[in-house]
Amino acid sequence: MMAMDKFLKSLFRVKSIERYQKESQESGLRRALGRWALVSLGIGAIIGGGIFTLTGVAAKNYAGPALAVSFLIAGVACLLAALAYAEFASIVPVEGSAYAYSYATVGELIAWFIGWNLILEYMMGATTVAVAWSGYFEKLLHLFGLSIPKYLTIDPFTYAKLPTDQRTASFAFNLPGFLIAWVVTAILLKGIKEAASTNNLIVALKVGAVLFVIIAGAFFINPDNWHPFIPEPVLDKEGNIHYGWPGIFTAATIVFFAYIGFDAVSTQAGEAINPRKDVPFAIVASLLITTLLYIGVSVVLTGMVSYKELDERAPVASAFAGAGVKWATYIITIAATAGLISVMMVMLLGQTRVFLAMAKDGLLPKSVFGYIHPVYKTPFRSTLLVGAIMSVVAGLVPIANVSELTSLGTLLAFTLVSLSVFILRLRRPDLERPYKVPLWPLVSLGGVAVNVFLIAQARKENLRAFAIWAVMGMIVYFAYSYHRSALARRNREEGCP
Repeated sequence: MMAMDKFLKSLFRVKSIERYQKESQESGLRRALGRWALVSLGIGAIIGGGIFTLTGVAAKNYAGPALAVSFLIAGVACLLAALAYAEFASIVPVEGSAYAYSYATVGELIAWFIGWNLILEYMMGATTVAVAWSGYFEKLLHLFGLSIPKYLTIDPFTYAKLPTDQRTASFAFNLPGFLIAWVVTAILLKGIKEAASTNNLIVALKVGAVLFVIIAGAFFINPDNWHPFIPEPVLDKEGNIHYGWPGIFTAATIVFFAYIGFDAVSTQAGEAINPRKDVPFAIVASLLITTLLYIGVSVVLTGMVSYKELDERAPVASAFAGAGVKWATYIITIAATAGLISVMMVMLLGQTRVFLAMAKDGLLPKSVFGYIHPVYKTPFRSTLLVGAIMSVVAGLVPIANVSELTSLGTLLAFTLVSLSVFILRLRRPDLERPYKVPLWPLVSLGGVAVNVFLIAQARKENLRAFAIWAVMGMIVYFAYSYHRSALARRNREEGCP
């Protein structure tokens, strides 16, 4: 019994806040990111192709003109988690994000599980974006009368399902997705300054495009398209409710995924000049800025054309084409294509920094994931490995459902961070908190409730796939990480359980 009790205690051993704060001074990374560079990284991660595509499905099939309300609901849901991230980032200014926050409050096993699931959010999320980028790049080429053979733009499994007359080769490989993964990896290998400068340029381009949509589109608004603002609910044959308030909430769960990425800012704490103040600011500021932009686009879009006439695949471009401004399609497609590059960049930055934190704790091989290049001051080997995996998966694997698994991993991280803030307020009220969550019991528990609700909305097959991923993570933990934990070693040396 004593042995079992000791084993169970070891699973929930906690790494002290004080140790994390000490390590934050010895990260080995180059501190080059100021407040607005961090905000730019957050915007770079959040604004992607989703704003140019998800709006069509959500408005046409579920929310109607009330799409702006759906974006507001999704933004508030994310804000609950963002406030929790901001408080933790001010206390534990390290690159581990939700993994480190969980390790400091609920223990090693849960922290490992969160770190394992962040692979879904960051690396698999970046891979999904690489495939999406390939599709936008193909559209961009078509606008200029160019094309790539089909067998070089999709994975072999998807290619095999095409009709025989559309298959002109015996193999297939998503070459654009593969190449863009290596372009992004090369930028990240070079250094954080180069990555931040590239991101700033891309963010300026895509924010400019979003502002163009809002300002130019405002001249083509017909207020009649907003009536009724909330269409009457409609029940389909499968029992799903479209429109009305149920439709608005369903649309909110769809557009929620356009917000994923703000938490990647917290993984840059090791490279922030003043992480305890600037990281919390950047997390909240990037989310608020993008929420306002999203609401602006949704208001203009549903005002330009009737929600019933929106093109689900390219709603923004089709709205301008319908208004006789076909040249706007070029601006929107170029912005979406370029914008996805910064999403991939920030996602890969986040993944390698989480791996770095886990390697420092002994839960991953330090020689690979903890190695910092002496010149570039980047986690060089980890970035190279993650980039290689991303490129191969983007080239060969159909990942239609990976986006939903990505969202599940993200929602679980949001849930644990919100819960951890609540726990830490009770356990350590004495800690200095440069940023404090306002109304913390309501915000923390509200964040838990909202994210658990969204997890419950996932399709059963994706929940099963997520369960398989979780089991794989537990196998890796008990086969490798549990026995090599740096915290366990220190505890043994100090005579602790």
